[in-house]
Amino acid sequence: MREPRRLVSVVAIVSMLAVSWTVPAGAQRQPELQLLSDAETEHTIREMARPIFNAAGIDPQAVNIVLVNDRTLNAFVAGGQNIFLHTGLLLQTDPNQLVGVIAHETGHIAGGHLIRGAEAMENAFLSSLIGMGIGVIGGLAAKNAGAGMAGIMLGQAMGQNQYMSFSRAQESSADQAGLSYMEQAHLSSKGLLTFLEKLNAEDPVLNDRDATYARTHPLTRERMDSVRQMVQRSRWNDGIVPAAQQEHYARIQAKLYAYLDPLGALRRYRAEDGSVVARYGRAYAYFRRGEVKQALPLADGLIQQEPQNAYFHEMKGDLLLQNGRAVEAVGPYRKAVALAPDGNPIRVSLAHALLEQHDPKQADEAIKNLQVAAKSQQGQSAFLWRLMAQAWSMKDNPGMVAYASAEEAFAQGDRPRAIAMAERAEKLLPAGSPGWLRAQDIRSQIGPRTAGKK
Repeated sequence: MREPRRLVSVVAIVSMLAVSWTVPAGAQRQPELQLLSDAETEHTIREMARPIFNAAGIDPQAVNIVLVNDRTLNAFVAGGQNIFLHTGLLLQTDPNQLVGVIAHETGHIAGGHLIRGAEAMENAFLSSLIGMGIGVIGGLAAKNAGAGMAGIMLGQAMGQNQYMSFSRAQESSADQAGLSYMEQAHLSSKGLLTFLEKLNAEDPVLNDRDATYARTHPLTRERMDSVRQMVQRSRWNDGIVPAAQQEHYARIQAKLYAYLDPLGALRRYRAEDGSVVARYGRAYAYFRRGEVKQALPLADGLIQQEPQNAYFHEMKGDLLLQNGRAVEAVGPYRKAVALAPDGNPIRVSLAHALLEQHDPKQADEAIKNLQVAAKSQQGQSAFLWRLMAQAWSMKDNPGMVAYASAEEAFAQGDRPRAIAMAERAEKLLPAGSPGWLRAQDIRSQIGPRTAGKK
């Protein structure tokens, strides 16, 4: 089994297979943000937070859930309706605490704090962040060219520990808004309080592990007292996250444990534990360790128990694809897409399995799935567009190959190549066609920044 690809540092949020983009010398010393993507994890978190988003008047599907591979307890918002959640936060909180944190971050979004906070950043850099979007960074399987982590360097003005530091007034405002959303959703606000108490109990200053949250979200006695008073006045302190969502949260925690520490996950989820959570954690742990013979029976057993679970079928597809069995992987991926049509990372995996067969007859289905995935907020994935270029090459369409290559280069931050490919696409595609128009958009967005450069 192949090892995950080496992490690559870049200066904007991009997808895997990224290339380096010149950044100031000071930025080179900033920590990286290692991003993960997983359809099940993002879906589960979005469903848990759906009542909060609805109460805030935000379309739940318009909120981008981004996972940051970092052991610290932290969450932040950036670039519009993007909520970044550290894996440390997911692994160290219960569902009610996580919903409380998300309610607080939603308060920042609804309160317009991002707009005011952006003034402290480099405007050009923020424009690049928003323009490039959040790429599909890869699945937790992390065993193929389209999965794994991408190392992200946000630059001197947007280093991880100083990315978005809100004022005390903004923190208080976000608390008040978040708690009001929870009240409207008939959810207990105790989760946010216990999370803040957990942070406060560590140490008055907090240790290095958890200090990130304190730096970006100032924690004061007044803030704690205010949240506690609102919780005491709440009418819905018995309104916890539904049991089914708690079970799904435990499953994604097991998957994260297995991704980050396979051996530790096997110790945590022992063979004598026959629960779905434990078997799921063991299956992913074996997968991460390359022990597919142990993983596949567990995957089959889970599918037999819950045949309508899209993510169990996805896991089987991942297992088969990563072991050179692309033809066999197509069936499980198709089933997963049918059960979770909004699972765009799964569609990308299905396209990958189809194209791995190197059969031009599979190109149309691959393109169809990639086009659906590209329409989502996460459409700026370099790997997605690399697959798209491969599919159009199989169909002998050089114009669309050039267009897809331009999108890939744009997602990578490779501006010169993006412009070159966009210009080629404009020459080869019919004027006014969707690909031709998008190629023009790419040139107009990044052309002026490279003017006069070789």
